[in-house]
Amino acid sequence: MSPVRILYTEDDATLAFLTKDNLEQNHYEVTHCEDGKSGFEAFKKGAFDICILDIMMPKMDGFELATEIRKLDTDVPIIFLSAKTLKEDRIKGLRLGADDYLVKPFSIEELLLKIEIFLRRSRKNNAIDKSIYEIGKYQFDTKNFTLFNESEKIPLTQREADLLKLFLDNKNVVLKREQILTSLWGDDDYFMGRSLDVFISRLRKILANEKEIAIENLHGIGFRFTVK
Repeated sequence: MSPVRILYTEDDATLAFLTKDNLEQNHYEVTHCEDGKSGFEAFKKGAFDICILDIMMPKMDGFELATEIRKLDTDVPIIFLSAKTLKEDRIKGLRLGADDYLVKPFSIEELLLKIEIFLRRSRKNNAIDKSIYEIGKYQFDTKNFTLFNESEKIPLTQREADLLKLFLDNKNVVLKREQILTSLWGDDDYFMGRSLDVFISRLRKILANEKEIAIENLHGIGFRFTVK
């Protein structure tokens, strides 16, 4: 089973060291960033299971960071950690899409408990097969293999639909070529690889007008479905 990946942003070096150390002792894989801007860059490059965000940070505060994260991912759990104790700050954080708000100084035991609660909830939600995805101006119906909006409907083959769903379930994550082939065909031989290239070319053509979306070719490695 893959380790749970946590994005943790905190500019207080001492608190960050202690919190990160406690999380890692509980077998979590932690990416720590000292400011909101580097935290957002890390989020775009990685696939995180939960985000723990300080609010008062340089370059981009936690509220701004949460707003940007929610533009890319509406489901990942977000917990704010902050010395800001005003009710208005707590309400603002929750309205931005955070799942919880812990006031500093906080108990590491309480943080660990909240992480486990949100992870259980996330796993339960993920167990329900998602059939409709938002992708730019389109909606993607995985059961009927179609991309559609108010003015057009684009049919996909089953392989194209399976490939697009795989990319959407792994946004901004590098997928190795053999990983894609094995997932879609159960094999990674040469001829399947040629078919994959054809399907990717067609998806690129269909999504060509979506400026925030790209299918990157990482030479000798695989592909990354990037959502800016």
